Parts: sequence; C-alpha cells; structure tokens
Amino acid sequence: MRVSPRVASLSIALLLLGSCGGGGSGSGSGGGATAGPAPTPPATPTTLYSAPAQESLSVADVQRIIAQAAGEADARRRPATIAVTDRVGNVLGVFVMNGTINRSLTSRLTALGVLNDVDVDLQGTNVDSVIASISKALTGAYLSSGGNAFSSRTASMIVQSNFPPAPNTVGLESGPLSGVQFSQLPCSDLNTRFLPAGGPAAFIGPKRAPLGLAADPGGFPLYKNGVLVGGIGVMADGDYAFDSNVVDLQIDDEEAIALAGLQGFAAPDSITADKITVDGATLRYSDMRVTDLSPLKTDFAAIQGRIGLLVAVTGYNNGPIIAGTPYGTEASGYRFATSAEFAFPDAFVLSNGSGGNRYPIRGGTDAGSVAQPLTAAESRAILEEAYRIMSRSRAQIRRPLDSRAQVTISLVDTNGSVLGIVRAPDAPLFGTDVSLQKARTVTFFSGPFAAQQLIDNPDAEVAGYVTRARTFFNDQTALTGKWAFGARSIGNLARPHFPDGEAGRPEGPFSRPIEDFNPFATGLQVALIKSNVLQHALFTEGKPFNDTAQQCTLIPPAPNNQRRLANGIQIFSGGVPIYRGGVLVGGIGVSGDGIDQDDMISFLGVHNGAARVGSISNAPANIRADQIVIPVGAGVRLRYVNCPFAPFLDTNDQNACQGL
Repeated sequence: MRVSPRVASLSIALLLLGSCGGGGSGSGSGGGATAGPAPTPPATPTTLYSAPAQESLSVADVQRIIAQAAGEADARRRPATIAVTDRVGNVLGVFVMNGTINRSLTSRLTALGVLNDVDVDLQGTNVDSVIASISKALTGAYLSSGGNAFSSRTASMIVQSNFPPAPNTVGLESGPLSGVQFSQLPCSDLNTRFLPAGGPAAFIGPKRAPLGLAADPGGFPLYKNGVLVGGIGVMADGDYAFDSNVVDLQIDDEEAIALAGLQGFAAPDSITADKITVDGATLRYSDMRVTDLSPLKTDFAAIQGRIGLLVAVTGYNNGPIIAGTPYGTEASGYRFATSAEFAFPDAFVLSNGSGGNRYPIRGGTDAGSVAQPLTAAESRAILEEAYRIMSRSRAQIRRPLDSRAQVTISLVDTNGSVLGIVRAPDAPLFGTDVSLQKARTVTFFSGPFAAQQLIDNPDAEVAGYVTRARTFFNDQTALTGKWAFGARSIGNLARPHFPDGEAGRPEGPFSRPIEDFNPFATGLQVALIKSNVLQHALFTEGKPFNDTAQQCTLIPPAPNNQRRLANGIQIFSGGVPIYRGGVLVGGIGVSGDGIDQDDMISFLGVHNGAARVGSISNAPANIRADQIVIPVGAGVRLRYVNCPFAPFLDTNDQNACQGL
C-alpha cells in the first residue's frame, strides 16, 4: 500500500468497516432517567424475522460479471485484477488482465531488511493486487444485507479520523466505524479458511479477508433477484487507498470497472448507502454512474486467455470459477437455530457443515481463575434478552425506515472462549467477527491480566502502550482490573485526538499522534496483529512462509492455551463486560447496526438477563469507565455506553440505559 494522490498527507493500507453509527443519548450510569425496559418472562417467542431467499451466483453468472468488468477495464486501458466472492466469503473467481499493476510485499520488505522483524510497520507497505481485490469484494459482501448495500467507498467514509471526511471537517469526531478495517483478519479464529481439494476438512462459514476490510473504492455487493449473493472487487491503479474528501466527486476507474461488472446484479436502489444517513450525513455509495460506462461485453470466452487469465490464489481458491453457496443453507455455515439451541425460532447460528452448532451456548471455561464462572443458564439468559432487545429496536442503517435492527451477538468468558453466538437472519456478516472482537476487547481490558499480557508481548511497541496508558491515567496500576471498560471507552482511548475530534488535542493512549495516524496505522490495534497480516500476505504470494496461525496477536495464551484476543481487538462501540458480585466473569459484543443500537443491545441484554437469573450484573456503576475523569481542559470523562433516541418500535420510551 503506497501513498495515493487521493490521501495527500496520509499513507494508507487496509481500511474498512462494519456497522454504522447513529446519534446518541445518555451514558450508562447517569441518574434521573426512566428505568430501562423490564425483562420479559421467557415465554415462547414469536417469529419476527424472515430469512433471505436462498439465491446464489452460478458459474455463468460469475463469468458474466468478470467479462463485463474486464470489458470496461479494456475500454479504459486500465488492466485490472477482478475478484468475485459469494456472501459468506468463498472466492468464486479471480481474473488478472495482462499488464496489471502489481506491487508485491517481498521486494518492499526485503529492501527494508525486515522480513522476520515483528517491529515492521504496515504503513506504506505495498500490497498484491490479487489479495487487495479479494478484500474489496468481501467488503461489499460483508457490510451489506437485504436492508443496506454498502460499498468500499461507503467504508472509506466511515473509518477515517473525521466524519464526514473532508478538508473542512477537522474538529469533528472520527468515523463511527473507525477501526472496523481490522476485522475479518487472516489470523481470526472465527473466520474459516479455504483448503485445496484433497486437503484436511475445514469448517465452512464466513471466510477471512487477506487484508481485513477495504476502503479503497472499487468494491461493491452483488444482488440476484434482489437478494445479496456476494461481492466484486477491482484493483487497477496500484494504490490501495481511500477518499479523504467526500465533498467532491471522483473519476475513479476502479469503481467504474466494478460498476460495469455488477450490471444485472446491482443492489435494489432503495437500499444503497446514499439513501442512508448517519449523524445527519448521507453516506456515499459510488461516484461513478452507469452512464459513465462503455457498452457492456458479456462473453467470458472472448477474454479468457486473450486479455487475461483466471488465477489460483494461495489460501483462497484453486483457479477455475466455482458457483456460490446459498446463504442460510447448511453448506453456507449459517442456518436457523433449532428449538433446543435457542428459544427464538427466527434466530440464526453458525454451523459446522454436519448439522452441529459451532458455538453452542455453554458455561464459562475459566474456573481456574474465576471463583464462579458464568453458567450455561446465565449465558442463555443474556443472549436471549439481548436478542429480545434487538428485535424491539429501530434500525439505524436498514431500509425501509422503521425496520427492526438485525445484529450478531457474541458472549465470551475471561479466557476469551466463546459461550454462544446468535444473530438475526439478515444481519450483515461482518458483524459476526466484529461482535466477537468487541466481546473479547471489553473483557480483556477490564480484566486483571491486561497490562501484564500486553507487556509480555514480544513486540516492544505493544508494551509501550501500557506505559502510555498509565501516564494518560496518571495511574501506574492502570489496566489491572480496577475499571470496567465498554467498547465505547476503548474507542475513546484509541482516537488520534482526545477528546475525539478536538483538533489540537493530543492523541488517546492507544492511538498514534494525528501526524502519524492513518487507517493502516491506528496504534495498539495494528501493533497487536501486524506480524500476522504480513506473514499471511507473504504466504499468499507463494513465498517460503507458512500461513499465519489461526489465533491473532502474540500475547501469551490464557490458562486454556487460547489467546484472549484471538481475532484482534475492536475500537468502536457495542460491547460491555459482565460481573458477578463485582468480579469480572465475561463480556458481550454486538455488531451489525448503528453503534448506539449495538451499545444498547449489549448493555440492556446484560441488565435484563441479570434481572431474569438474579446472579450477575453489568459492571458496578462506581467502577465503570465513565467515572474516570481525564485532566484535559476542565476535565473529560470517558464514555461507557451511549443509547439512541426513540430506540424502540413498540414503545415511546426514551433514555433506556440511564440509571441502570
């Protein structure tokens, strides 16, 4: 990834996103507010959601998509790499045109002498066009649903240091999904891996992205008969970049090529990102229009071997085009839960391809370090009550207006082990990995082990963030379990200005200074996983490197031999830790809608689950991060959760999280 003319002073690399954010109201520990919704008795729930129709891309469909994109690239004299995936991330075909600009990692890293150096930074690193195009295609597929269609240009808008990004918006807060680019990581223990035919069996389900999500325009979702079926990604200019100014329209060849490819597979016009607002700003979808395109060419046989070739990609596909897998089938890795697995008849779970639930509800695995781990009954109560809150919540990013929110909900113990994952049928897929990141992040930073585990990471940069945090808090015992951090709190600490958006202020302790900050150099979030990403990228290039382990970060393992941050950390809102009598026992993460909706579903899910079982709770109010005052100006409190205005479809209640 090298500097693009579009980013001026910023150098960049991966970027992307996940759910989107909405406005907000009170914090989780304010007083004088109405009580939150009372927990509903565990009566038999009714069906409120419908699963998407089981559509998929055929081999002929993929051939047409590639032919249309390659025809536009040929007309523009911009040799391109074109990737097509299905909704769950299977790579259906990658076509590389003759003369495509490609910059491998190997030459860059050899010149720096850092092929085996965990201190190497990802900032400014060149990336291979093949893995970049795959990440773009996955971005379009994973960020979208039947209620919203987001492109990699949409992702660009919501992950930058100011929202909306433009030269005149310095002083505004960071994008609502700042940090989502570091999800779906190649080291994630949740996202599964392609294995060549004849190799050992692998779990089916959501596949990893080689560079995480992308914010370089040129990635779109694909729809068939109005149903989300995959994504297309295009690289043609050699710059894996982002658009730092949403005020003007760009002439973007990569976006035009991808737009040509999706003709006949376009999203319904009513759900594209430019019909959706966040914090009063309308999101961007595409700067190119169909009228900008050359006449479509649909004959794949006319281009294969003449202007380019299908290629195999190590770790992603064998070369020949394959058909997509219909989402919602056993083979997709997502299906309806059985009545024994979850009480709600419309809930989806992750499946292993043989009918088994990959993440069944269970009790905690951390009996060696927690006196009373979460029980299976407590786990079930939290997940069911969070799902119930979701089903009552007004969505921020879905169309039509007043749709129900659809998210993924993940629960973990203090080891980071998964105690259950459930989701609405049409929740965006990115939220599966991100909800787990959030659950693990809040549990890790709220635990007594956080500082020591970061100090014991072999990369000195990671340990340095502990020193910075302790200086920031003026507390040499910070990150030892004294405070409960919500996902929003960690986001406050990971922004390039503190308070977020106030130009001229120093950065948060988990961020880089603004002059060194960009979406590929966010701070601690990147430092924890940079060696994993670089190792995987070299592996995909066919160099003599093994693939990265299927556990992110180099922090020491927990007592169960699993790393507590096995799919990386996340730095935007939507998760809270869980306590029993003031002792940390786990965490919940929610992702897939607005960040305030994600916050509310996690916080009220724990509150109502606790009221139902009477043995656990949200963090005691006196240890929540919003009790920490940072001596900036007259003093600034961290935030804990932030819940939306008019959050429910079935009541006019406001301030749902205050006073709880």
